[in-house]
Amino acid sequence: MKDWNNAITQDSWRILKYNAETVNGFEKLLEVGPSISIFGSARTKPDDHYFKKTIEISEMISKMGFGIISGAGPGIMEAANMGAKKAKGKSIGLRINLPFEQYTNKYVDDEYLLKFDYFFIRKLMFQKYSQGFIVMPGGFGTLDELFNALTLIQTNKSKKFPIVLVGKKHYQPLFDWILNTLSQNKLISREDMDLISLVEDKEEVEDILNEFFKENKLDINFD
Repeated sequence: MKDWNNAITQDSWRILKYNAETVNGFEKLLEVGPSISIFGSARTKPDDHYFKKTIEISEMISKMGFGIISGAGPGIMEAANMGAKKAKGKSIGLRINLPFEQYTNKYVDDEYLLKFDYFFIRKLMFQKYSQGFIVMPGGFGTLDELFNALTLIQTNKSKKFPIVLVGKKHYQPLFDWILNTLSQNKLISREDMDLISLVEDKEEVEDILNEFFKENKLDINFD
């Protein structure tokens, strides 16, 4: 019984930490304004094709007037922040504190670096303060962010925003599985496929964003 009471007390203190991280994130990201999140593997090297493509896409989006949000780490995250810096845009980093990934890439603006102990709060920040997701090739973490966003939009728990998968060789099998297995077996609605775009080139990303924000007035109300 004593151990149980101690566990309850620890959980109570943990809730205070949840609240502190959440409030800090809300206050900081409200200052940023409309932004696009870019996801992808932390393992992607600077000489990789998609590292270079991420820089180009990020730079283009920054010039459109959006801030760039990444996970603040290496790989695709670093490329995203690098592109924002090249365009002299806002470069935001939402870092998760992990034992094996402790450094922040040098392209994150100091005033827009947030550090999180809890994945679910970090995901909340990505979802709440992004006007779009650009999903470069990545692994479990990237897919987690992708399907979290799709689920929240599908269930009307989040505003709708463009979700663009970049990399046909990487994502075509996943896209086909969603279409041919989930959709055809009526595990999702056929309309749910409209939530995702699969592209390869920077120009396609630009066209999708421009079309979306022309048809849907940009929502910068974070209430």
